[in-house]
Amino acid sequence: MAVTVDDDRGAMWTRGGVRIGLPPENRRQQAVKLFWTGLWLFYLSAPVLDLVRGGHSAGARTLGVLGLVAFVITYLILVLRAGPRVFLGPVLITLGVLAALATVLPLALGREWLVLFVYVAISSGAALPGEYSRWTVPAVTALLTATALLVPDGDHYLVGLLLPALMGGFAMVGVRAMLRTTMQLREARATVAQLAANEERLRMARDLHDLLGHSLSLITLKSELAGRMLPDHPDRAARQVADIEQVCRQALVDVREAVSGYRRPTLPGELAGARTALTAAGVTADLPTDAPGELPEDTESALAWSLREAVTNVVRHSGAKRCTVTLEACQTLAGPVMELTVRDDGAGGPSTHGNGLTGLTERLEAVGGSLAAGPAGKTGFRLCARVPLGSSS
Repeated sequence: MAVTVDDDRGAMWTRGGVRIGLPPENRRQQAVKLFWTGLWLFYLSAPVLDLVRGGHSAGARTLGVLGLVAFVITYLILVLRAGPRVFLGPVLITLGVLAALATVLPLALGREWLVLFVYVAISSGAALPGEYSRWTVPAVTALLTATALLVPDGDHYLVGLLLPALMGGFAMVGVRAMLRTTMQLREARATVAQLAANEERLRMARDLHDLLGHSLSLITLKSELAGRMLPDHPDRAARQVADIEQVCRQALVDVREAVSGYRRPTLPGELAGARTALTAAGVTADLPTDAPGELPEDTESALAWSLREAVTNVVRHSGAKRCTVTLEACQTLAGPVMELTVRDDGAGGPSTHGNGLTGLTERLEAVGGSLAAGPAGKTGFRLCARVPLGSSS
């Protein structure tokens, strides 16, 4: 019994390397597939024995040999070329040639040749799409019946050939349908894998932008501050350099955790980091002293990323003197939400969604939340992130 496995294109392979459902691509595959297909030609022993022992004339024997060789070659071409892409015209012509040979040879040489119709039925099921083969297989069996009734004593062979012709033909229809379904599943799996890879790349892009943007902004500010302090206050400059080293080490840890997919920022940690960054930038920080109680992990992570991105933008772009952060639970028509608001008194301006705000929007939408960002009056900028409470998507 041949054992089959699937390849990535949906074809089925036997242990010997036969690709059922796809045409061979090289000589080795042609040889192996020809061997396994040729095994089924054993059932043509009845016509061969009839040629040897049937008492036919030399002319009839020559006709039989030529007809049988032509039938076998045509059958092998049809079966070996069977694949997911069907050129309907050539296949139908080839099947017509097979059916004609299967009809003429029994009428000329006798009932032993009726077995050829089984090969015609099987090849039509293997080579044609289901919408065609479901008609051609019964048509071949009907032609077999009509021919058997015309051949002397052919009705004695008819009972033993009808079932193999029908069952073999429709079995190949089922195999072809299974191969088509397998190929579609393989294509779907490849699409899902591609989407997963794209999602992972997007996650990495978001995490690295948020992590490095914040950390590099803080390093830049502290480096400038240390540079100004160095001539007159070397001890204070040394403290700033020590802070830079600590930020660099923490950034390295964060990047490693982000790459591994394990990093989930917390609100207490981001509030402490925000206070440090704002103070280093000379911005008066008005932040909550305590983070809210227990929050779902995804909800807290989304709010923590929002706080980090908002504070980074304040430090880098706003030129603000004061930044106020509020974090409170609110009741809305859609239900309770946790609302994070970051507002500064800087230059304000239009809300242009770059990588940071785009990434935040995606993070919040993933947990059913939303993001609103824009100018706050004549001066200043306001970012508001809302996440529903009670469930995490």
